[in-house]
Amino acid sequence: MTRTFNGKEIELLAPVGTFDIFKEVIQAPCDAVYFGGPSLNMRMMRKGYNFTLEEISIAAEMAHALNKKVYVTVNNLLCEEDVEEARAYLQFLEQANVDALIVQDYAILMLIKEMKLDLTVHSSVMMNVHNLEMVRALQELGVTRVVTSREMDLQTARYIWLQSGIELEYFIHGDMCVAHGASCSFSSVIFGMSSNRGQCMKPCRWEYRVKKDGHVYPTDYPMAVKDMYMYENIPELIESGICSFKIEGRMRDLNFILSLVTSYGDAIDRYIEDPIGFNRTQGSKTLYDNRKRDFSTAYAFGKPGLSNINRRYEGTGKFYSTGKVFSTPTSERALTDERVSELQQRLLQVDRNEHARAELAVRVNNMEQARMVIEEGVGHVYLSGDIFLPDRPFTKNDIAELSGIKGDSKLYLGLPRMMTELHFEQYSELLSKDRLGIDGILVTNIGAIHAFADKGYPMIGDVSLNIYNHLSAEMYSNLGVTRLTLSIEMTAEHFTGLLQHAKVPMEAVVHGTPTVMYMDHDLYENTELLEPIADEDNQYVDNSVLVLMTDKGENPVYRDQHGRNHLTLAKELCYLPMVTDLVEAGVSRLRIEGATYAVSELRTIIRAYKAAIAMQSSDSEQFEQLQPVYAGYTLGSLQFN
Repeated sequence: MTRTFNGKEIELLAPVGTFDIFKEVIQAPCDAVYFGGPSLNMRMMRKGYNFTLEEISIAAEMAHALNKKVYVTVNNLLCEEDVEEARAYLQFLEQANVDALIVQDYAILMLIKEMKLDLTVHSSVMMNVHNLEMVRALQELGVTRVVTSREMDLQTARYIWLQSGIELEYFIHGDMCVAHGASCSFSSVIFGMSSNRGQCMKPCRWEYRVKKDGHVYPTDYPMAVKDMYMYENIPELIESGICSFKIEGRMRDLNFILSLVTSYGDAIDRYIEDPIGFNRTQGSKTLYDNRKRDFSTAYAFGKPGLSNINRRYEGTGKFYSTGKVFSTPTSERALTDERVSELQQRLLQVDRNEHARAELAVRVNNMEQARMVIEEGVGHVYLSGDIFLPDRPFTKNDIAELSGIKGDSKLYLGLPRMMTELHFEQYSELLSKDRLGIDGILVTNIGAIHAFADKGYPMIGDVSLNIYNHLSAEMYSNLGVTRLTLSIEMTAEHFTGLLQHAKVPMEAVVHGTPTVMYMDHDLYENTELLEPIADEDNQYVDNSVLVLMTDKGENPVYRDQHGRNHLTLAKELCYLPMVTDLVEAGVSRLRIEGATYAVSELRTIIRAYKAAIAMQSSDSEQFEQLQPVYAGYTLGSLQFN
């Protein structure tokens, strides 16, 4: 079946978790289905779900006989062990004649090109595509369809479609994450379970207390978002250039999926048949009465604010309709001598032909920090593109002042993690005029690389690129990035595996309070719109900083100049006891995330790491002398194997 409106094809895309569910759903009024195979997809946690290789082949034949399509999710981040498995799997998928792959990791694109495979690629929502430059970069890499960022509004979608002609796929119904795609490592640092590898333990749906300014606010589940619901907005979806209407729910049961496909299929057909007389609400009561959570249009028409937070089932322990609780509040693991010793042994096994020359890098949030870091002789100074308030963005005059005093230090202009079309206008103007006194750009997304590669500044890949294997590192290197930052999600095995195989200079975040959840949802609105219910001071950060508190700890949340929120660790990341081992294993830059520290605190940390790098004293001696600023030290994801 083919649906069209004003010459535009409209596809209703349904999720299926098992072959038995597929056999029923493919007969329903959908145009395509998507599912996962036996490996390399983000729904591997539930036993009995996903397709066997034989079932994939049969499903493709059945769908094509009905003039429908099948898309296979190959949407995990790949570790080094996954790369070889992916080669054989991709060859099979080509032979199975599937219609497209839904992909997160650029390694898949590299393998398809290397193996000369005839496979159509759609970018997963986990690529977090949110601007035109990202789309253009992906088109050049062979991607034909983009599943848009969950935070993309329909006005932006229409602009991107008109400018690029790319096929756009948009989530119209189902479970949504509060964080930007591939921008949440909270599950990894607490449980060693990567949200970007389909193992998320859902800490966003824990019960928290919100605290700020010495007050507690009545929001028990402040990050538990409602389900997406676009049933009444089919005209706007079509007008925005969306060609594929995607229902979330590969883990849902047959009856639930069939009801959604039937309802949305009927609504689309009614609109195509009679656009003027279309009744938006016809059939909506059925969906509402059978909802799992309450409904929201999320970011489709702008920022939804607190109206996007769910109240249905949350508060009863039922995070899902099944009543299953993925996890309960859990503290971050404390750094121990035993774990450090284990990691040192692992790092010793990394065989690098050439050991890196170690240098220190520090990300700063304001001019006072920047001046001090230069004064301390730090090799690489990153001026953040996401400034934590109340500090303000670095100006041209600030950059000129710092470039005049930087001496042997190298100065880099950081870009925002998420870049809107306005950001590209602004940074393009800044970087195209008189030469800035900087030594490079800290790039945060492939769109920025595509847009600014010709500006004459070296490019360093930030942690948000989520480098997890040597093939994705190689892809970015081919695009002109000279150094890349390791993903902070990596467990010990994956961390050492990438160091073993990487041919590109690698940087690691070794200390500080990195962002572990990055979101457009503004938690600070709770403190501005709600009345406090109790008084209580923050334990480790100033009362002006919002914290999310459970009985296991307090996680500070910082608001940046773009209005976005950065949830950080309760404890400080600290690799100081194994600096020498990291350098011997090939880490060329050791980065301190310094934005949240007072100048005196950051100075002390810098001196400890500089002494360790210079081998003025042992790593362990420096560690014993360094006192934590916050709730203690953790190794983050490296706590896990």
